[in-house]
Amino acid sequence: MNTVRVYDLPTRVFHWCFAALFVAAYAIANLVDDESPRFAWHMLAGMTLGVAALARLIWGLVGTRHARLSDLTLSPRQLAGYLKSVVSGGGRRWAGHNPASSWAALSMLLLTLALGASGLAMAGGVAPDWVEEAHELMANLFLAVVLLHLAGLVVHVLTHRDALPLSMLTGRKRDLPAGTPGVPARGIAAVLMLAVLAGTGAQLLRRYDPASGTLDLFGTRLVLREGDHEFRGGAEAGKAAGGHEDDDEREKH
Repeated sequence: MNTVRVYDLPTRVFHWCFAALFVAAYAIANLVDDESPRFAWHMLAGMTLGVAALARLIWGLVGTRHARLSDLTLSPRQLAGYLKSVVSGGGRRWAGHNPASSWAALSMLLLTLALGASGLAMAGGVAPDWVEEAHELMANLFLAVVLLHLAGLVVHVLTHRDALPLSMLTGRKRDLPAGTPGVPARGIAAVLMLAVLAGTGAQLLRRYDPASGTLDLFGTRLVLREGDHEFRGGAEAGKAAGGHEDDDEREKH
């Protein structure tokens, strides 16, 4: 059976790294107490996830045909038609992202960037109280998109009896229209993407101080554990109180 490579290697590398980083960040956030030293791994995974999203956006501008953002199908009418075809078993075959996976991919990228920005604001101590609630809401919305995406894949496979999920492993799809052009593998770019993500993780670990629970990022001190925010605030309050007590003592004398 003829197959065509439609997803290059950098796209597939990103896909699985992105999935692993999200699972790690979400699991830690929900299973580890935010005052535990291990909670810092949630922030480290989240920051690496944000870099992965930025790398994917860049590849979406310069990558191969079906890796490009311009290849995403975001027409609501085509999305409705695709969902109808999934149920009925008919419809066209999409070489790249179908309308449902296009919306899922775009939603997850945008949510990742918003989660990264809100997480950095909280770690930097400059976020209003509502940002934390928005951060949690977006994380749960991200999970909902992932679950809908997986459910859609299951329904697609049961309806069309094909191996669509394997396309993100092999990069290939079958049963495409005759003459559908393939794309090059772009192995060097995939190695570069892996190097960027691994290097990001290594640099974050190197700059993270487990003793204080802080990370020095471009000259900004980020606090990666909730308890450390409280401790720092308490210490500053204590210093202020101590200062006032000293002033009172001096006034008495």
